Amino acid sequence: LIHSVNVETDLQSMETSRIEGSEVPFYVGNLDSVFEKHQKWQTLLPRVTPFYAVKCNNNLAVLRTLSALGTGFDCASKREIEMVMSIGVTPDKIIYAHATKPQTHIRYACAQGVDMMTFDNEEELLKITRGHPNAKLLLRIAVDDSKSQVKLSTKFGATLGTVGSLLKRAHELDLDVKGVSFHVGSLCTDSVAYRWAIEEAHHVFEQARLIGFHLDLLDIGGGFSGHGLEMVLNSKALDEFFPADSGVRVIAEPGRYFVDSAFTLALNVFARKKVWNMLMSADGNGLDTMIMYYVTSGLHVYSIQNYPHATKEPRYQSVIWGPTCDGADRIMDVWMPELNIGDWILVDNFGAYTIPLSTDFNGFEKPTIYLVVTPQIWKMLNFKV
Repeated sequence: LIHSVNVETDLQSMETSRIEGSEVPFYVGNLDSVFEKHQKWQTLLPRVTPFYAVKCNNNLAVLRTLSALGTGFDCASKREIEMVMSIGVTPDKIIYAHATKPQTHIRYACAQGVDMMTFDNEEELLKITRGHPNAKLLLRIAVDDSKSQVKLSTKFGATLGTVGSLLKRAHELDLDVKGVSFHVGSLCTDSVAYRWAIEEAHHVFEQARLIGFHLDLLDIGGGFSGHGLEMVLNSKALDEFFPADSGVRVIAEPGRYFVDSAFTLALNVFARKKVWNMLMSADGNGLDTMIMYYVTSGLHVYSIQNYPHATKEPRYQSVIWGPTCDGADRIMDVWMPELNIGDWILVDNFGAYTIPLSTDFNGFEKPTIYLVVTPQIWKMLNFKV
């Protein structure tokens, strides 16, 4: 459901109308924010073509928005390929960016004309030979991800010591290796990680050339936070190792960059109870009351970090629980002002790796999704109701 609104004046009244008399959790997603992030990308990294990571937030309106803006799509499975092709995305706009793929998914990609895919081991090469011998391959390498909050190189990526043998094996199998991909991990905090990774990718390009491959594609991965693009720029490595006249096309796999700040989650407090807390109280007097709150969505809400609003109200040690019977459905422990049954908790910056991970465990409803876009962007993207 997409609403064309004046975001400045209409969004608050829309939220209020939705909240009254309801306990169902919901998201409000602002597609203008997605558009603005794309504009920023084009300004800061005009050489790098974004292939949106569908796994991050697979809402169809988000996918349609990004498709209208001309982005490609990073898909990790047959279902994700089906999803983006169902909205008119062409195969050349898709990279099957999973280094370890089910054989049936490889065959499906072949049947649909999705040629670009990644690999990081010899067994994967053998599967590709059987299922998609004409694929355009990118060798995913393991890089230093110690500067990132979410690390991936333990699970995916060929070490530099195995790159030579893998390229030789691909050559023996008459497979077409076109480039190199890497991922420094999500929420990277240091531009040096990109520099090291891009320099290592350049070494792999040289190794491939000696074996007989002509590589012309570099994939710098995803995980970009709000300042991730600046980190790539600050590393200066792209211009040094892959300058614009090198003939190398550069792509990336951003996910959270586009959608994290575009979505707000609203959770209803449907139950609460007070218990004695034997730990030290906020004022240092010892015994204090702890308040437990039960809200209408849980399990996937693990990334809420801090109570967001400054206030002079008294704060109580609190625990926020999800609605299920699972004892692990504990969202967070926090000091915050007292809430009442029927109050709402709004969680900003909650569009990344939340919607696809939500669950209806115990029969509780998944959050409803409401999307807004201004008339100007609606017209620009040629949206249809």
